[in-house]
Amino acid sequence: MTTAVKAATWAVKLWFCSNDELPPGIAATLAAHWLDEHERESAEQFLFERDRRQYLVSHVLVRRVLSLECGIPESEAVIWRSSRGRPFLQKPAGGLPRGGFELDFNLSHAGGHNLLGVVRRNRVGVDVERLDRGDQAFASIVQTFAPEEREWVAQARPGRARDVRVLRLWTLKEAYSKARGLGLGLSFDTFSFRLAEDRGVLGFRPPDDDLSGRWRFMELEPVPGVLAAVAVMADEGEELVLELHHGFPWGRSAPRLLTIPQAPSVLRRVS
Repeated sequence: MTTAVKAATWAVKLWFCSNDELPPGIAATLAAHWLDEHERESAEQFLFERDRRQYLVSHVLVRRVLSLECGIPESEAVIWRSSRGRPFLQKPAGGLPRGGFELDFNLSHAGGHNLLGVVRRNRVGVDVERLDRGDQAFASIVQTFAPEEREWVAQARPGRARDVRVLRLWTLKEAYSKARGLGLGLSFDTFSFRLAEDRGVLGFRPPDDDLSGRWRFMELEPVPGVLAAVAVMADEGEELVLELHHGFPWGRSAPRLLTIPQAPSVLRRVS
């Protein structure tokens, strides 16, 4: 008799937190104690208070979550950036206090909302966007897409239906590019997605330089009018669980558990 081998399961941890869930005075106090000199200087460069608040909330969120996840105190975490601006946690030589040597995280924020993804292996990218961006912003975004994606967007009725299609593609493209550490350095017309009518990635055509075929994607609407996407690298057959947390993590509240789909089919380039 043969025994079935259970696929390995691991988690992608996601925190969604609006600025309103951390009062300005508390955010400023935490920032004064937790942020490093570079972060504090960056915060002071914003002209508008709303932008400064967004920066402070998102960065104290990062340090709080990393502390809960790996055991390094918020003020002692050393965060460095790659030449393309992607942040990384500097791991102690002896490993992380709560075990292991690997940890990757990615942050996105837009219009008062913050999204942070953390994994203990491989790479993760996240993006969050609001639907109320304005018609001109959507029009300029569409021009960056691959031809087949622009055609799919144009098939939707003008207005909210078309805007949703634009932002679904945009958040997925941002999440994938950020997971690879390329940001806007990767042209968005060099890869494409085929999406289900409601939610879900049916197919993915990677850029020519990405031959891994190991990417998983997930779309979310954490609150009405806000769309988010997650891109994560995983081996074939692995089971991925998404732990979705809401609010600022003062403690370890129970997350909502979701299953991340297997890798979508690989699309061929449209000639």
